[in-house]
Amino acid sequence: MSDDRKAMTLRLPPDQANALEAVAQVNGVTVAEEVRKAIQSRIDALRADPDFQARLREHLERNREILEGLAST
Repeated sequence: MSDDRKAMTLRLPPDQANALEAVAQVNGVTVAEEVRKAIQSRIDALRADPDFQARLREHLERNREILEGLAST
């Protein structure tokens, strides 16, 4: 069975790393699981944020124009 997860490196200041390790221990999960949960919470919040969604649409439109320009040459 293949693991389709992407490995990443995260550098944190010592106080933040210590706090994260403590939270993970108290919750009985790995640090990686706490990080995944925090990232998912942030993504969920951004999906519900109208200002972010507006910026996202602008970004998509700008990149679509760039990609269409590249495709037509």
